[in-house]
Amino acid sequence: MEHDDRLAPGILLGIGFGGFFDGIVFHQILQWHHLLTSAGDHPSNTVAGLEDNTLADGLFHALTFAVALTGIFLLWRAQRRGASLGGRRLVGLMLMGWGGFNLVEGVIDHQILTIHHVNYDDVVLWDSLFLVFGAALTIGGWALVRSGAREGRRSRLEAPFS
Repeated sequence: MEHDDRLAPGILLGIGFGGFFDGIVFHQILQWHHLLTSAGDHPSNTVAGLEDNTLADGLFHALTFAVALTGIFLLWRAQRRGASLGGRRLVGLMLMGWGGFNLVEGVIDHQILTIHHVNYDDVVLWDSLFLVFGAALTIGGWALVRSGAREGRRSRLEAPFS
């Protein structure tokens, strides 16, 4: 896969959306954990702990929002320069970004720092599933990027004869 300004927009959008999904689904809707649930004096079953976790969750969401906005800006800029960033390639890069987010967040936050886990009912199972899902997104995204690149080469070769 070539290194150019067509990779970053999709990867950053995937990281942003992966962070949104994690924060909205796991932190807010399911309320399985917050960013600092396991970190020292931040239990989610006290008012002070919930306040700390809500602030940390909000800062996390602000960061993922900034990452997604950066991805949108880079996508806009690349398209203005004539880059083709649609279809399988963009979706694949977004899936790779989301999967990469899950892998990095799962290893660092869940395993190394242990500041929280996905679900405390079965920590090993849910943390493992989170990592497997991240790997599946990354591999699936990579396959889409590759198939999109093949599709792009075919269409460029066929264009003169269309």
